[in-house]
Amino acid sequence: MTYSNPNASAATLTKNRTERSPVSGLCVTCVDGCPGSCEVAKSAIRGSEVIYPAPFGIITTGSQKNYPVNLSHFNIMGTTVGAVGIEADSDKAIFPNVDLETRIGQGKGIKLKIPWFTCALGSTKIAKDNWEELAIGAAVSGTMQVIGENVCGMDVDSKLDKGKVVHSPELEWRVKTYKKFREEGYGAIVVQSNIEDTRLGVLEYAISDLEVDAVELKWGQGAKDIGGEVKIKDLKKAQLLKKRGYIVLPDPENPDIIEAFKRRHFTEFERHSRVGMVTREAFIERVKELRSLGAKHVFLKTGAYRPADVARAVKFSSEAGIDLLTIDGAGGGTGMSPWRMMNEWGIPSVEIWSLTYQYADRLAKRGDYVPSIAFAGGVTLEDHIFKALALGAPYVKLVGMARAPLTAAMVGKNVGNRIKEGNLPVYYGRYGNTIDAVFVEAGRLRTEVKEKFESIPLGAIGIYTYNQRLAQGLKQLMCGARKFATNLISRDDLVALTPEAARISGISYVIDADKEEVEKILG
Repeated sequence: MTYSNPNASAATLTKNRTERSPVSGLCVTCVDGCPGSCEVAKSAIRGSEVIYPAPFGIITTGSQKNYPVNLSHFNIMGTTVGAVGIEADSDKAIFPNVDLETRIGQGKGIKLKIPWFTCALGSTKIAKDNWEELAIGAAVSGTMQVIGENVCGMDVDSKLDKGKVVHSPELEWRVKTYKKFREEGYGAIVVQSNIEDTRLGVLEYAISDLEVDAVELKWGQGAKDIGGEVKIKDLKKAQLLKKRGYIVLPDPENPDIIEAFKRRHFTEFERHSRVGMVTREAFIERVKELRSLGAKHVFLKTGAYRPADVARAVKFSSEAGIDLLTIDGAGGGTGMSPWRMMNEWGIPSVEIWSLTYQYADRLAKRGDYVPSIAFAGGVTLEDHIFKALALGAPYVKLVGMARAPLTAAMVGKNVGNRIKEGNLPVYYGRYGNTIDAVFVEAGRLRTEVKEKFESIPLGAIGIYTYNQRLAQGLKQLMCGARKFATNLISRDDLVALTPEAARISGISYVIDADKEEVEKILG
């Protein structure tokens, strides 16, 4: 069985002419005279442009690799007996009474209405273009929104003093957009920092000037094992970013490159971030420094690196006393990553989540501090959320998503615009032709936010409506498992459907589940 589809993908706008060879991905018969539509052929014409999914700035992408084990290889268990977290009374143990609130971090921590949040969305064009929808949608849903890497560095209007950011209209706008709609007592706006942001002093600026309480250090993500990247269509901006220390390809200061760009021999520069160099001492010292500067909550996000790096993330986070560790598995999503890298590197979600559970459980059993943990990597629907929480229980408190809320934001925005234009697709037009008729949760949101409703973008209503669907779906799954609060979900609420899934995760194989209890029942 092959798990990958090399040499032709919708992500790189390439395809085969004939039936493909399963290993190479080349056409079984490659003909002299073919103009070339596969990835090898297109690379002969456009070179490194074909490394990345296209068209940049208006898409997100997720791996198309069919991993040997995924969340569909687990099923959620229900029962006919009792209730946990509520009185075992059929009139009380109903799914609307399931409590989805969760709390992360130390002390009072951060309280969320729902056990999922929107992961870091940074300097990609698609994140900027949909920021109001994303931030406000998260805020009115009572959850967190993370501002991703390189926002200040990419802001052409940022002001620097001795190499440090002292003003960034872009970051200020992103923070204030969320705060304006945040419900008191719930959620947080979080600012992330990679190596470039650290050099620019982004977190210091965010804490002191923008009064940001929660910050996130970034080691990496599940989509790629190098730093963040975007494409730049403006020569002056490319030159500015090089001066700020970014890697910009091709060299925007080279006269030959400048001439080629002006002649439109190519139309985009690539901006790349560096990779960090993690050490235990530097990490712990940085966490202490951020807390001394006024950060109330310090997070770490890391990606699908090798098991030793997962162990480092868990151990260092324990020693530094951070509030949230996010583990992002391979195959999730991105605004821009090298396409083959996204498909062919790293540890997929189920496997890296299982390793994280093992390492956290080992620390907990010897009495070490274990931070709140979030799992991310390809999560989209309520059964995914339940399974992720169960696979990491009791250490995983919430789930991170990025592509799914961004999809909800974009569709909500576009359908909303079609309502205004009187040009709804027939499959939505059958519900009516007003916002309240088409967006089924608009009325509830209007009641909750009152006069603020009219200033909420339609994409944010899309996210809120999507979150309400997830909330009800998750409550139904939890009610069936007789678990009436998210912190009560446990690993024995799942069974593995294959021996391989059982071996990797430590979850009971379906035939072996409940063996001891069965023996007691049967006598």
